[in-house]
Amino acid sequence: MQNIEPYYSWRHLYDSSEDSRSPFFGRVYSETQCINSVYNYFIHPQWDEMGSATLYIKILFADYKTGFCVLELLGEWNDLLYNDIMFLKRNIGEALMDEGINKFILIGENVLNFHADDDSYYQEWFDELNDGWIAMINFREHILTEIQRGRLDYYLATGGKLNEINWRTLNPNQLFTLVNNLITKRLNA
Repeated sequence: MQNIEPYYSWRHLYDSSEDSRSPFFGRVYSETQCINSVYNYFIHPQWDEMGSATLYIKILFADYKTGFCVLELLGEWNDLLYNDIMFLKRNIGEALMDEGINKFILIGENVLNFHADDDSYYQEWFDELNDGWIAMINFREHILTEIQRGRLDYYLATGGKLNEINWRTLNPNQLFTLVNNLITKRLNA
């Protein structure tokens, strides 16, 4: 897992450690020393802690004018044992919402498992978005099944074409336009 690093091809466009509006502003990263882990496996030092014992994040891009951000996730999303949604919403979501972000693109290719619990934080986050949304792209099928089982897909845009996006071939604004159009089509259907 230490070889899985956050997507870095947009780093010339945005760096959360250099963004004074980011919850990770001023963070200094090691290039070699792995200190965080998911269970017994060390992870790449470029991933950011958000309070969870098993889920890590990287803010790949934030556009405060348009009001969207792209977040990449790594690890196990475990609401049942660790209430990971609370950490994601309180420590990341709220900090970004305070700066005008109301559209969240969550990239889940590196989320290995998901364990649902209660929907309170999902509902709270959804209710606070003011015409915004949370879109989950490229999550594994078994994770989407668990999200549907937990009835969390009411609050999260998941599945379908959102799970087929080749996002690495796009720049952040192209990705946002694509995801926004897909969500708008769903809402108008």
